Amino acid sequence: MKFKLLFIGILVFTLVSCGQYEKILKSTDYTLKYKKAFEYYNNEEYTHAANIFDQIVGVFRGTNKSDTVSYYQAMSYYKQKDFIMSGHYFKSFFETYPYSSFAEEAEYLSAYCYYLNSPPPTLDQENTTVAIESFQSFMNKYPGSKHVLESRQFKAELEDKLVEKSKLSAVLYYNLGLYKSSIIALKNSLAEYPNTKYREELMWLVLDSNYELARGSVESKKRDRFQSTVDEYYSFIAEFPKSKYKRKAEDIYEISGKMVK
Repeated sequence: MKFKLLFIGILVFTLVSCGQYEKILKSTDYTLKYKKAFEYYNNEEYTHAANIFDQIVGVFRGTNKSDTVSYYQAMSYYKQKDFIMSGHYFKSFFETYPYSSFAEEAEYLSAYCYYLNSPPPTLDQENTTVAIESFQSFMNKYPGSKHVLESRQFKAELEDKLVEKSKLSAVLYYNLGLYKSSIIALKNSLAEYPNTKYREELMWLVLDSNYELARGSVESKKRDRFQSTVDEYYSFIAEFPKSKYKRKAEDIYEISGKMVK
């Protein structure tokens, strides 16, 4: 009996709440809508808050409440974990209100939303690239921000993801026997992201790709390509003298050295 009464009470409360929300959506009292949007937001009813902010953002544009409404419109989507919409609104916000007290946080959260939407390395990395550029722009603009350290960490993580994608492409070229393409892809990654955590592995793949390219070359090109392999060995072993690839690298060096002579 108690459970039944409790259920009826919850149902009545829900119906009344829904009815009130519908009335607010239909209302032309924008002062009331403004007040209720923040009540819903503070009560963590972010879907209701977002819908009302969507309705009033144009009405308050040009007033002293304009940036507040726009910022919390973005935050309402962010709290729902809708990082595509919130990222869009945060970006629009700091571009529209660059001098607002919310601008710094909005620019950081815009970059962070792109970070959260960054896909695995096997997929297209457009969001990853935009996130990297956004974090760098944020750090340039707000060098003293409390978010600089984490922005730097997120940026490095995203850069490693781009390197990993490049590495996957290079390995694919390698497995297909396209060693020239493999070398180009690997060296581009090393040039663009010299501090990547994958540096040792990438440099090893450059060395091994050079060796395989030399081995499969016509006689007229073998000597030069084995010389390139020897050069890559010196670069690799100088930077990683205790590498896990050291034994393989030395074998390649020994064979390549003999071919050069």
